[in-house]
Amino acid sequence: MLKNMADTILSIFFKRRATPDEKYYLSILDRSCLPKHIAIIMDGNGRWAQRRGLPRSMGHRAGVESLRDIVKLCAELKIHILTVYAFSTENWKRPQEEVNTLMELLVEYLQKEIDELCDNDIRVMAIGHIEDLPEKAKTCVEFARERSHNNNGLTLNLALNYGGRNEIVEALRAISQKICRGEFNPGDINEALISSNLFTSGQPDPDLLIRPSGDYRISNFLLWQIAYTEFWLTPILWPDFRRIHLLQALIDYQRRERRFGGLS
Repeated sequence: MLKNMADTILSIFFKRRATPDEKYYLSILDRSCLPKHIAIIMDGNGRWAQRRGLPRSMGHRAGVESLRDIVKLCAELKIHILTVYAFSTENWKRPQEEVNTLMELLVEYLQKEIDELCDNDIRVMAIGHIEDLPEKAKTCVEFARERSHNNNGLTLNLALNYGGRNEIVEALRAISQKICRGEFNPGDINEALISSNLFTSGQPDPDLLIRPSGDYRISNFLLWQIAYTEFWLTPILWPDFRRIHLLQALIDYQRRERRFGGLS
């Protein structure tokens, strides 16, 4: 009953407003110059709820609505990879009730959306220590990954129980073990070898990182991969982040000159 009430309240907040600006931004967007990989730190759910006198769980549920919008737009624009920071290794420190809510929402999202994701040729992947998630969440992630394995459109990376420093440590451990087995020499260690042992192995680094909520920090997200990523920061809280905001970020991205440390 509480869940139905929450959905009713959110339906009021999220009556889709087709903004006139959206068509304009789509008309000036250069589809030949889109980022191949977009990363998003989905932040501000709790503050969104608190400002409305709602429990934090409602903010997280509202954030799922934003995720649906952005995944659909990325698929429509034929973005290759979207990586979203869904649950960090540090998030376990939050109150148990909030952690439970986040895990329940993960299960609910995957169960509800997997058919539509597959209909839109979206492949679901997960980065992080998935094995440490609650059993039901882990099972749903594995099911979504297996069900969508042959899809060739957008790859949706869910960063779950993920930490950037831990990812680098794990990569170095894996490389050390290979050296001990005689597969490599220490002199063979280079950037490509480290990248190939990360959770994102085989994927290009993010071209664009979007950070909503007005904060100015990386939050232990993709520390190795974002060396030359363009940042787009906005005070908009994640549950208020709509298609138009992603379009604004893409337009801004296209106006930048990416030199990767060199000159024009």
